Amino acid sequence: MGEMNTLLYLAIASLTAFFIKRATGKIGLPIVTGYVIAGVILGISVLKIFHLNILDKLDIVNDFALGIIGFSIGSELRKSVFRDLGKSIMLIAFCESIGAFILVTCVMYAIEPSKIYQALILGSVASATAPAATVYVIQQYKAKGPLSSTILAVVGIDDAFALIIFVFSSIIAKNMMQATQISALTVVLVPLKEIIFSVLVGVVLSLIYVWIFRKVRFPDDLLLGLAAFLLFALGVCNMFGLSSLLAAMTIGVGVTNMDPMLSNRSYKITENLSPLFFAYFFIFAGAHLNVSLFPQIGFIGLMYFLARVAGKIGGARIGAVLGKAQKYVKKYIGFALIPQVGVAIALAMVVRKEFGTGEYGEAGNALSVLVINVLLFTTIITEILGPLLTKRALTKSGERQV
Repeated sequence: MGEMNTLLYLAIASLTAFFIKRATGKIGLPIVTGYVIAGVILGISVLKIFHLNILDKLDIVNDFALGIIGFSIGSELRKSVFRDLGKSIMLIAFCESIGAFILVTCVMYAIEPSKIYQALILGSVASATAPAATVYVIQQYKAKGPLSSTILAVVGIDDAFALIIFVFSSIIAKNMMQATQISALTVVLVPLKEIIFSVLVGVVLSLIYVWIFRKVRFPDDLLLGLAAFLLFALGVCNMFGLSSLLAAMTIGVGVTNMDPMLSNRSYKITENLSPLFFAYFFIFAGAHLNVSLFPQIGFIGLMYFLARVAGKIGGARIGAVLGKAQKYVKKYIGFALIPQVGVAIALAMVVRKEFGTGEYGEAGNALSVLVINVLLFTTIITEILGPLLTKRALTKSGERQV
């Protein structure tokens, strides 16, 4: 019975996505925004059709969607993009990640000075930008140009920075909560290990993928191959606690730089898959929102949101100026970096897993509950606002094609 129900829920999500796609097209709303709103209505806060038990069962769909998202971003990170925009991309990604981290950490510390560990964790989670919504908006409007390329590259690299910041912060927070001495070596080595191994998985799989599928022309065969390699990357990363997003992204980077033609054919396949998996991803993300927790997290959530937006836009602007980016990039890049669902939600789940076990007492449990709900509370705002701001940036810069 349970299995049939899971399939029925996927049927409901698919049908909802179909009607949302038609409706958003008519009113000029980005599709992502429509999906998230539909998820909120169908989820645990309003109609309760998608309840927590079923959302847990559907996690595997989200994992695969993140794999496709990672691969899509990686496919955009060609050598030529770095040659033309390299310095500005790195500076923008670094400044907007650090900007959001510092600003959110300081604001959260000012609100609750006794909980430095909480400020650090919320600050580190704030540094992540969700690629999915932004990638989808760029695909929807077929945007091309320096701003679109910079956005795609920045949201890709941003996740690597966010991951580094998060792992460093969580190690410091754990030590604070246990009141133990922090070894500088641990703080550096643990995150480095996770990043190096995640990238290594991606590099090895991209080499094998190119070697096997270089001469394959049939889309059906490529679809099977790409699905196998992405699923393998996700499985290995889940097994060893690595970043599946970083590994999938590395596969995309490897393929596009070793064999641009194969990358092009593979990317076309992800374009056929992504409408289905992206729809599920955003509808299920919206369904997680628990409106009844708003009064408890309202003020902290609002301050987190404002500090994060200010950090992202300000940091991206500073990075673009330092990197001598083009005028439109300087002006609009920050507005495309607001969404946070995906990586940030994944990090919140890590917080729940690491701090909510009871090992860090009541403070750890409280932290895990607070982080996931602040994230979901602000995610809904950013997922509705973010795609609209990205659309506006692409339109203003003249890169929007449709």
